[in-house]
Amino acid sequence: MSENKEKSKAKLLQEKLCSERKNAALKMSKDDEWKCDDFCSGYKKFLDAAKTEREAVEYAVEAAKKAGFIPFEKNMDLKPGDKVYRVNREKAVILAVIGSSPIEEGVHIAAAHIDSPRLDLKQHPLYESEELAYFKTHYYGGIKKYQWAAIPLSLHGVIVRADGSKVKVSVGEDECDPVFCVTDLLPHLAQEQMKRTASEIIKGEELNILIGSRPFKDDEVSERVKLGIMEILNEKYGITEDDFISAELEAVPAFKARDIGFDRGLIGAYGHDDRVCAYTAFEALLDIKEIPAKTAVTVLTDKEETGSDGNTGLKSAYLKFFIADLAQCLGSDCRTVLSSSECLSADVNAAFDPTFPDVVEKRNAAFVNYGVVVTKFTGSRGKSGTSDASAEFVGRVRMLMDKNGIFWQTGELGKVDLGGGGTVAAYIANLNVDTIDVGVPVLCMHAPYEIVAKADVYMTYKAFHAFLS
Repeated sequence: MSENKEKSKAKLLQEKLCSERKNAALKMSKDDEWKCDDFCSGYKKFLDAAKTEREAVEYAVEAAKKAGFIPFEKNMDLKPGDKVYRVNREKAVILAVIGSSPIEEGVHIAAAHIDSPRLDLKQHPLYESEELAYFKTHYYGGIKKYQWAAIPLSLHGVIVRADGSKVKVSVGEDECDPVFCVTDLLPHLAQEQMKRTASEIIKGEELNILIGSRPFKDDEVSERVKLGIMEILNEKYGITEDDFISAELEAVPAFKARDIGFDRGLIGAYGHDDRVCAYTAFEALLDIKEIPAKTAVTVLTDKEETGSDGNTGLKSAYLKFFIADLAQCLGSDCRTVLSSSECLSADVNAAFDPTFPDVVEKRNAAFVNYGVVVTKFTGSRGKSGTSDASAEFVGRVRMLMDKNGIFWQTGELGKVDLGGGGTVAAYIANLNVDTIDVGVPVLCMHAPYEIVAKADVYMTYKAFHAFLS
């Protein structure tokens, strides 16, 4: 009897003092389950509508306008509750809701990226070989190249013609559209190919997209299949071959976002990294009902998958310039505002995969269905390339999550000396902003088809909403 009492006391002490992982899907109320599924229905529509950074910006701006946001202008008269946005070169956007506190007390920033790994067309992409027409590509971001062969691809982007006019391209998403494909060898003839290392099973220069096969019906010209393709493109878009030089065309998987599993608890789609955080952060801002205490800012940025360089990536100054202009409108200065600001860098983390358990240290890995992941540091090996959030800011984030009933966990990007990766956190932290990574755990990250849990998506939305509002 006394042994049972002692065990009960030990159990109580364990519950009080020791950490316990909590499965969010198990702990969620019925009301939260309904809200979760409803929220994720909207998320799947966003994934299908916004497969590139340009399309994500268009989607965000259209939704923001419906929610009462207006374009931001320098020196405009702003008051608490006003909603503004600024677009950067059609590939990034910043949105803000003006808070009631003086802006010199800082702003709350949620920053996500809207670019994903893909295949970009080269400047001279079109060629014919043995009476088949192809596009040459250069892969964008970190991919396993072999995963991009023998899957349906769609083509998205813009072409700027010789006269300066611009035409949008989106082919392969409608059920009536054709799709495209990188070809691969059949197993019977792949003996030599299979001797290659995994990184070279399909080489970069073999990521050629098959786009046509029917020759132009005229025996007097060479490359008749290529000519037939150019005739179609000229009729549809009014372009010549030289116009590819001033084009941004991206080949992405033609898959639609779908529920995964008999219980429909997961979502499979292209581009969860990082549109899952972009959507949750964006919707959290739009759903602010009351005037927030701190001015709330959501940044949807470009170029993260290639290092955040360029004038639409967060290594550039466009966020800093926006904060400077906003501060000026409200009677303060950029340095003062940024130095008092906080940021949730909205990016995904690797989910523990039971099929491949050896790449992570399980105690510090993120799990599917365990809620939003707080990632104190990223980088690689000796924490290279990370901002490493302070204990004080981690403490404030912990309290925010617990106070608002948000299921959350911590995670890292694989074992020490094995894993690693980067986000935009370091570039915002370099502006003297308290910054930490917060996002969704993802299975099959950077594959053409990634997987997330609906419970984690919804908890991430709740985290951003609590932070921004």
